[in-house]
Amino acid sequence: MNKDLILREKLALQRTILANQSTLLSFLRTSMYFLIAGLSLRNLLKVENSLVIEVALFIAAFAIFVIGIANFLKHKKSIINNRKHIGEYHLEYNKL
Repeated sequence: MNKDLILREKLALQRTILANQSTLLSFLRTSMYFLIAGLSLRNLLKVENSLVIEVALFIAAFAIFVIGIANFLKHKKSIINNRKHIGEYHLEYNKL
């Protein structure tokens, strides 16, 4: 086995984990934007049906939050399942 191949695979896996975490933070940031928009709508605009718009923004914020968490967990499970494919290279390398 080539040590460079093992290192490259482990680094690629780490980049994938970091990208998954970054995507989760992006979902959280977006849901926070919708939440803040819902909270500040009544104070900034004098709209007749502002309560309906606020509730819609709160629901959108919650939906984005739930989708982000579900996406993170789905990809995390996939990453863990794929980690076992590169995890046993060191055992084969030590036998040589």
